[in-house]
Amino acid sequence: MITYIPDVVTQDEVAQLTTVLATAEFTEGGHTAGWHAREVKKNLQLTHTMAGYEAPAKLVHAALEKNALFQMATRPRFFNPVMFNRYGVGMTYGTHIDDPVMGTPGPYPGRIRVDVSFTLFLCDPATYQGGELIVDLGGAEQRFKLPAGALVAYPGTLLHRVAPVTEGVRLAAVGWLQSELRDPAQRQVLFDLDIVRRSIFGAEGKSRNFDMLSKAHANLLHLWSEL
Repeated sequence: MITYIPDVVTQDEVAQLTTVLATAEFTEGGHTAGWHAREVKKNLQLTHTMAGYEAPAKLVHAALEKNALFQMATRPRFFNPVMFNRYGVGMTYGTHIDDPVMGTPGPYPGRIRVDVSFTLFLCDPATYQGGELIVDLGGAEQRFKLPAGALVAYPGTLLHRVAPVTEGVRLAAVGWLQSELRDPAQRQVLFDLDIVRRSIFGAEGKSRNFDMLSKAHANLLHLWSEL
């Protein structure tokens, strides 16, 4: 499932992030790409081993943890450290698929299976041209150029690319997580049930309908979750 989530970070938080990242020293993005993705990755990035990373990363992860829609859609179990990407004029990231396993062996979280990838947009789309995130849906393409503070999450199994930036600067946070639910179809079912049961609760309170739907939701999570 592909999920659009608005206002993951507030506009004040976007301003904080862009101010801090404006003074950070980014490095060539190809340094962390796989041997094949390195051929098509032309951007700059700030990773968890670099100066200036800790404060913006902490803000983004805190926002993800408290965003109910993100939690419902992705069911995160483990995160790989978020990365910040900058694309200037002429920069792009050609068609690629994210590594199925990320991280390094060692303490928590160690290596993770990449079930969900996400991009958090940090620039007003009117300030740059190009730079769309393009997800390949088996021949059809879906393009995303979202407002600053909005996020799109999608299965890590999908080919995707970033269109060349032709004017301005594109800034985004990208990340990857291992879900409690490996199967995206299962995540979709539970997400749909969660949306409906919350709607019922809003209309009826803790009614019999809400309780029965909550029971089905909990039992499916019990059946499918990998902990």
